[in-house]
Amino acid sequence: MTPKPEETSGPRETSGPRLDERITGALVGAAVGDALGGPVEGYSPDQILERHAGRVHGIVGPWNGDAWRTARPIAPYHKGDGHVTDDTLMTHALVRVYVQVRDHLDAYAIADHLVPDLMTNPRWIPELEAEALPLHRVFLAEKWLVARLHYGHVDPREAGVGNIVNCGAAMYMAPVGLVNAANPRAAYAEALDIAGAHQSSYGREAAGVFAAAVAAACTPEATPDAIISTCLSLAKDGTRTAIEKVCEVAGAHTDFESALAPLRKAITPYDTVGPDYRQPSLGARRPSRLHAVEELPVALAMLLVANGDYRQAVLGAVNYGRDCDSIATMAGALSGALGSPPPQDWSKTVAEASRLDLWEPPRALTEVTREIHARDIRRHRAHEAAFTALEGRGCSD
Repeated sequence: MTPKPEETSGPRETSGPRLDERITGALVGAAVGDALGGPVEGYSPDQILERHAGRVHGIVGPWNGDAWRTARPIAPYHKGDGHVTDDTLMTHALVRVYVQVRDHLDAYAIADHLVPDLMTNPRWIPELEAEALPLHRVFLAEKWLVARLHYGHVDPREAGVGNIVNCGAAMYMAPVGLVNAANPRAAYAEALDIAGAHQSSYGREAAGVFAAAVAAACTPEATPDAIISTCLSLAKDGTRTAIEKVCEVAGAHTDFESALAPLRKAITPYDTVGPDYRQPSLGARRPSRLHAVEELPVALAMLLVANGDYRQAVLGAVNYGRDCDSIATMAGALSGALGSPPPQDWSKTVAEASRLDLWEPPRALTEVTREIHARDIRRHRAHEAAFTALEGRGCSD
């Protein structure tokens, strides 16, 4: 955790990670968490315990071993051995949009830039062990972007309406929080706009709150408790209640093992998927003001249980099971932004196994973030001058 600076009579200087270090920690941390969670996604903590003869404590192989190509319901994806999943592919795609636009984004940027990237630019897809269009790897909730925006010509701000409600938009919103580092309210608003192209209801809300959480984690002297407080100040409806109740339970635990069952019990009233992740309930993933995606509250809870420590937060997320690659992606981004980076051996293994330069997207996003911040300052000063003129105050005042 970031130590508090000593009190001084002059301007306060903060210690702790710099902007570039926080952005790197968040994006690399998200990718590593994604890779660790991939091979056990969809299973319960008990199934994970039995399959691995204990808890997962690092990078593991595919659930079905060498039969990953044909084993259902995973085939044909090589989940495991350090391979990132669609969470990271979408996160990096959003970074590329920021690099192209070099300004804040909205739903139209998704239609104009992200969708063409998914459709036309082949890339190495780790789980397919082949070069392919990212569109061929993402799931139906993400293919919706192409169907609605490219083929349906729907207003980008409304294109998410009708899609299943899940964490599909939230899982790749970390870059929005980083571009708006230390400004959670701005991150929340920007992510809600962007996510309108992809999701509605509590799926869109989760995207906004997760981006706000990442922005809050970048605040000097941030703590897990402060991040939760920020989320509660912005979140609406079932998302807010779910975060509050789940994090209340998390506060009673200091190790993820004891927290696994209590956290699942706490999120159950708000989760629509049901007890069997692979056989969702009839009400699963439908719009509601009473419910929430499971992934975000649990990720925040694991951050709290781990007191911001990357390894413990991510391992807690992984061993929770269910949609644990997305939970670990979020927990990894948050702890990384706080200043607890992923272990170097994990990062190196994931980068090599996935054939990805995990450090290039953070470098690019850091440069763009600085440009955007400088432009924001100019805009703010112009508005300040205009407002001062409206109030009739001249320089002589």
